[in-house]
Amino acid sequence: MRIVSLVPAATEIAFALGSGDGVVAVTHDCDYPEAARALPRVTRSTIPAGTSSRDIDVAVRAAAAEGDSTFHVDASALADARPDILLGQTLCRVCAVTVSQLPSVMDPSPEILPLDGDSIAGIFDDIERVGEAIGRAREAASFVASLRERIDRVRERVAGLPHPTVVALEWVDPLFSAGHWVPEQVAAAGGVELIGRTNARSREISLDDVVAADPDYVLILPCGFDAQRAARESRVLIADERWTQLRAVRDGHVLTLDGNAYFSRPGPRVVDGIELLASALHGKVPARVV
Repeated sequence: MRIVSLVPAATEIAFALGSGDGVVAVTHDCDYPEAARALPRVTRSTIPAGTSSRDIDVAVRAAAAEGDSTFHVDASALADARPDILLGQTLCRVCAVTVSQLPSVMDPSPEILPLDGDSIAGIFDDIERVGEAIGRAREAASFVASLRERIDRVRERVAGLPHPTVVALEWVDPLFSAGHWVPEQVAAAGGVELIGRTNARSREISLDDVVAADPDYVLILPCGFDAQRAARESRVLIADERWTQLRAVRDGHVLTLDGNAYFSRPGPRVVDGIELLASALHGKVPARVV
C-alpha cells in the first residue's frame, strides 16, 4: 500500500504502526521520525522560515480572510506519488493542509482518511482508524493500549502530589491560550489549566488575562516551534512590564517547551508531552523519561 501523509501527526502514526516503508510522500513539515525527512514533499508553505510570530499571525489572518490557506498542495508531486491512501486532517487550516484542499480529480482516485481528533481520546481513535485503513489494526490496538498505560502510570505517580495551576500558551504574539488536548495533557501530568479548555480551539487572550489568572506555572509551547524558537519568541513577553507581576516569573516557573514535538501534533507523542510535563511540574522523573 502506497501511503501519502498530509499531516505530520499521520506520518508519525504510520511509522509507529510499522508502515514506514509504505509511506511514499509527506508534507514539508514532516520531520519525525528521522526517516520521514528523506521522503518526497507534496506540500509547501507560503510563509518563509524564520518569520516572526506576529508576521505569521498577520499572514494567516490575511489568508483566512480570502478563504485561502498558507499551506498548498503540489498537485504534480502528489500525482507522481501514486497514493493508494491519503492521510489528511480536518481540524485546522492554520496548522496543515486540509482534505478540502486536495485536487478534485485524481486518477486513480485514492482512499482519503481525514483525521479530526481534538482530544486525547480522539487522537487514540485516529490511530486505530489509521491502523484499520493500512492493514495494521492489531498493531494499532496494542499501541494505543501501551499509550494509555503510560498515561495511567503518570497519573498514579502524581495523584498524591500538589496540583499546581498552569496557563499554557500556544502562541505569544498575539497571545493564544492552548486548547484541544493540551489542557488534558496538563491535567494528566498533575496540573490545573486555568484558561484553556479541552476540545475547544485555542483562543486569543491578553497578557492581562494571564496576570489575572496568576498561575503557578506558565508554559510557552507555540504551535510548530521547538523549545529554542519558543524561548526566542517569548522575548516579546519579557519586554512587557506586566510580565514581572506573575508569580510564575518571580518563582522561575516559566517553561519554554517543544510545542512542535509534544503538544501541537495530534499524534502519539502527546503522551511524551504528558511525561515531560509531569517531570517539569513536580520535579520527579515519570515512569518513562522523554
